Amino acid sequence: SFPELFEKKNYELRIAGGAVRDLLSGMTPQDIDFATTATPAEMKEMFTSAGVRLINNKGEKHGTITARLHEQNFEITTLRIDVVTDGRHAEVEFTTDWEKDAERRDLTVNSMFLGLDGMLYDFYNGYEDLKNKKIRFVGKASERIQEDYLRILRYFRFYGRIAEKPGDHEPNTLQAIKENSKGLAGISGERIWVELKKILLGNHVNHLVRLMYELDIAQYIGLPPDGNLEEFARVTKNVQNLCPKPMTVLTSLFKVKDDVTNLDLRLKISKEEKNLGLFLVKHRQELTKAMGPEPLRPYQDFIMDSREANTNSKICELLKYQGEEHLLREIQQWTVPSFPVSGHDLRKMGVSSGKEIGTALQQLRDEWKKSGYHMDKEELLSCLKKL
Repeated sequence: SFPELFEKKNYELRIAGGAVRDLLSGMTPQDIDFATTATPAEMKEMFTSAGVRLINNKGEKHGTITARLHEQNFEITTLRIDVVTDGRHAEVEFTTDWEKDAERRDLTVNSMFLGLDGMLYDFYNGYEDLKNKKIRFVGKASERIQEDYLRILRYFRFYGRIAEKPGDHEPNTLQAIKENSKGLAGISGERIWVELKKILLGNHVNHLVRLMYELDIAQYIGLPPDGNLEEFARVTKNVQNLCPKPMTVLTSLFKVKDDVTNLDLRLKISKEEKNLGLFLVKHRQELTKAMGPEPLRPYQDFIMDSREANTNSKICELLKYQGEEHLLREIQQWTVPSFPVSGHDLRKMGVSSGKEIGTALQQLRDEWKKSGYHMDKEELLSCLKKL
């Protein structure tokens, strides 16, 4: 196993960062990253002579080697110090000092190491903070933020993952975020969108987005300056256990379709995300359930009339947005019925001109829709005789 390789050479190897946080929280980490005192060159030599496959990904210049073992990728990064940072990228220098490596990490809960013997190395009280569900920057908040302004959004993301209740922030942290909010203007839209999506699906999202407005962050990450926070509060309640898409939650902030376009210009969201946003802005008000015995009918009619492929999933997101849990379950079980009559059937009945066939099909489709899509081929064709 590869820990033995490190041991033989007297290189230290420990689990690092997020994986330690997850293990201590009793969660299974998604991927386990390791940190080591060995340099990339030393690791390459050691792995190559032991016949371990290395995967070339461009991490090497900031110290990361990826080894492939037992059908799994392991990322192992040399301990390092950030020498120069410009708010986006860092130039690094390797070190063998574990505390120095912990010092350049963003949050205390992400700055711990775990020896393979189970020994915890925790220089910044991360374990205490994790137990107390506290999110804090390592050292001075403003320094950490200025190294990479995206850390402002990482603060929010981990707050939404770990903190027990909204509003439990250190005043000087919020101050540091506010003073540095402008730095987010220089961060690429793609990086921001990755973080923002995770925030939108985490806890305390209503509190955190409100905070983005209070701390002057919203305008730098593509959100409308006058976001509709009342609607946002309502919709975040509506979608609580319905697994919405991030865009469904976010659209409640938007008042007009330009808000979606502006978000797209700043964050380069996917085409599907953009279309969902535009769809919700357009239909959230007038496409609602019917009074009476068939509340689903307006949604079903919309799907049946639609010429697009994924209307069904957009309607599901609309129902989540509106908080219609029961209707959502019903529409998820509903199969789109297929229209039972074809032009071929009409020809057999003696309708010959293409134009007449088109008109007749449309009339029958309308009758079929009025019947709640229940009429079968026979009923429809006998209906045609009446028409």
